[in-house]
Amino acid sequence: MLQLSIIIPTYCEAENLTVLIPRVNQALTAASLDAEIIVVDDDSPDETIQVCQTLAEKFPLRLITRKDERGLSTAVIAGLEAATGEILLVMDADLSHPPENIPELVSALNQPQADFVIGSRYVEGGSTDQSWGWFRKWNSRVATWLSRPFTSARDPLAGFFAIKRQTYRKARQILNPVGYKIGLELIVKCRCRNVVEIPIDFADRVSGTSKLSFKEQLRYLKHLKRLFDFKFQNYAYFIQFALIGLTGVFVNLQMLSLLSNWISSPVAVALAIWSSMSTNFLLNRNITFSYAKHAPIFKQYLTYCGSCLTGAIFNWLTTMTLSQSFQFFEKRILLAAFIGILVGMGFNFLLCRYLVFSKHKSADEPTATDKELKHTE
Repeated sequence: MLQLSIIIPTYCEAENLTVLIPRVNQALTAASLDAEIIVVDDDSPDETIQVCQTLAEKFPLRLITRKDERGLSTAVIAGLEAATGEILLVMDADLSHPPENIPELVSALNQPQADFVIGSRYVEGGSTDQSWGWFRKWNSRVATWLSRPFTSARDPLAGFFAIKRQTYRKARQILNPVGYKIGLELIVKCRCRNVVEIPIDFADRVSGTSKLSFKEQLRYLKHLKRLFDFKFQNYAYFIQFALIGLTGVFVNLQMLSLLSNWISSPVAVALAIWSSMSTNFLLNRNITFSYAKHAPIFKQYLTYCGSCLTGAIFNWLTTMTLSQSFQFFEKRILLAAFIGILVGMGFNFLLCRYLVFSKHKSADEPTATDKELKHTE
């Protein structure tokens, strides 16, 4: 087995590859590393194929062209699956990651306790391009801060990293990334506890255009939600469920305020409750329990209404039992009602989690990506 596999995802990076590949090979030769270079291209309309064919005559380069799949993260996974090295290293093609640091990342990962190694911009000795403006720095820092629930690494969103093949393969079947931050996905799903960071000088791309966009930033938030659900499971689902429950309060009050001017109070109250319950159902179906959003909606809705009724009954029973059976709560009816709300919400959550939105298929099981990976094996 080879010592090292280097995976480089590309789209319209032909011009940069002509510079990058010789630099990578020079770094490998200087460090006496036995390695392969795998370029995974998303069927670029430029001359990537021709450039790689020419480079493959001089360097240990293999090209994988994907015609039915797009996206950096899935391209990286396709490369990881095709790799044969003991160490798997990922880097960008735009010359922002210095190939000269490859031996340092490999050496760090060879240490017994290391699970994951990052070419880091934010540890001592690392740097970003001087042309970075305040907005780009702020944007990067906020994105990094949002990853704090998952890792204490200073630069977990970097695209320059290395992982042991055996570590990767433990979690390969549950990878389900969204967007560009495949490194964070691997840290979380592979349960990498000892992350080592090697300082690098991060440069702006030399040729071509950046793939980062506002859409990708939204996809990053979606990715964080998936990782949050994966790592914290029921705690994550309950927090989302409770937050959506709070939005239902505002919907209820707004609808009651609007309808009370037109129809009788009992009907207005009933319609306001129905409206908030319906919006909560839709939000929970598409956000909290999104893994179940493809199930029949009408059946789910009826079951959800039943769970809400059950939660309301437990709410009422708890409130009445506390206020009528315990002297402490006789004069503290609001506290009893608050506890009743918590109990009712708890029962409602459990019914939603395990009955209304039951998980027949794991949310972390790969879908379309898994089909593609089977073709690369």
